[in-house]
Amino acid sequence: MNELFEAGNFYTGPPLSAEMVSRAEGFLGLRLPSTYIEVLLRKNGGVLKRRRFPTQFATSWAADHFEICALLGIGGKWGIDSLSGMGSADLVAEWGYPQIGVVIFDMPSGGHDAVMLDYSESGPEGEPAVVYIDEDRVPRKVAGSFEEFLSRLVPCIPLI
Repeated sequence: MNELFEAGNFYTGPPLSAEMVSRAEGFLGLRLPSTYIEVLLRKNGGVLKRRRFPTQFATSWAADHFEICALLGIGGKWGIDSLSGMGSADLVAEWGYPQIGVVIFDMPSGGHDAVMLDYSESGPEGEPAVVYIDEDRVPRKVAGSFEEFLSRLVPCIPLI
């Protein structure tokens, strides 16, 4: 899964350990998807090669898609469990996202929209869906799982 990531270590946390995962799950109060953990074991967050997600609805980003900047890992400044102001709990509080789960991607908008793992239907031990949160703060389900979300990302179209 390293082919998911661009070269470089921006947004990348320390090498992931089972203890870090356990600590993050305890802090967040939920079980993280196994596919998310598998990806982070290879590289603990970073800029993805494919960052465009096609949608059937308009977003504040575009008429038919949104973009992500990077996958957030566990631990370090950019980790979902970080207390640096960049962790999921801080982002939810600062930007008024719904209390449904975990912010897992940094976005080009700098907080005006988000992509989250949504535990509202699965409960904290279940497999969360992935939702897009736009400026209206309404969760829109875009994938049934983290694995499905990754599989539907496409390369960004270069601007001419």
